[in-house]
Amino acid sequence: MNYYNEIKNELINNEVYKKVKDYSKNKHDLQTYYNVGKLLIEAQGGEARAKYGNRLIKEYSKRLTNELGKGYTMSSLKRMRQFYLMIQKGAPLAHQLTWSHYQELITINDIVTINYYIKMCISHNLSKRKLREIIKNKEYERLPEYTKNKLINNEINEVQDLIKDPIIIKNKYNYENVSEKVLKQLILEDLDSFLLELGEGFTYISNEYKIKLGNRYNYIDLLLFNIKFNCYIVIELKVTELKSEHVGQIEKYMNYIDKNIKTIYQDKTIGIIICKKNNTFVIEYASDDRIFSKEYVL
Repeated sequence: MNYYNEIKNELINNEVYKKVKDYSKNKHDLQTYYNVGKLLIEAQGGEARAKYGNRLIKEYSKRLTNELGKGYTMSSLKRMRQFYLMIQKGAPLAHQLTWSHYQELITINDIVTINYYIKMCISHNLSKRKLREIIKNKEYERLPEYTKNKLINNEINEVQDLIKDPIIIKNKYNYENVSEKVLKQLILEDLDSFLLELGEGFTYISNEYKIKLGNRYNYIDLLLFNIKFNCYIVIELKVTELKSEHVGQIEKYMNYIDKNIKTIYQDKTIGIIICKKNNTFVIEYASDDRIFSKEYVL
């Protein structure tokens, strides 16, 4: 087989396809680069040999540039080769992602991590810039170990499984220490990022949500609803270490929502305490297993 001609034809056909079938060019791009990557591996004598020599890629790059024009550098051909290998290891060839998305993903070695980010791109329609941001923030690495095991075993997630720990709250003013009021304001100023830190299906309802307990009014820091899990989420913010009284406070708020707001068609309310420093013993001995605590970092 003349591998160079095969690669050249794949790339020429793709350029023609882009002009004629613009509506589906992304899908065709991905398939073309996958095919080119496969041919490069075969031309180099298989994956093992391809790792140690790039002379053939250098030669093909020079010839393609001379014959087809710009866009076929050694780096671009290497990325196509990496792309093919990534798909072979188990990553899906998802047409919802662009070639730019996959170029961010090929820098990651672990296939489970890659598949997590692909799933996030699809479910949240993430741009390349947003994907780069969550990779940089090590979103997958901040998941609990039990969640990672669920992802490996393709088990069904629960509402708390994809909450990151710690939760990153953007701090554009570079505050070193904040009050609960300021912490809440930082969250509200970049609410979309905060909701993504919590996981899937979270939607905003209100802040300082007013409820009446007996003769006194109380205010829930943030009230959310999770569409996927069909339940209300009470968020309490604490700029100190987690204390037992924080658990008692959020439990009262959750019970109020369940009694007065929740319908019979919705699941029981979940409580999340976001604190400066966690205390696992407080949560371990709490009477309500619907309450979770996570640390935040600015």
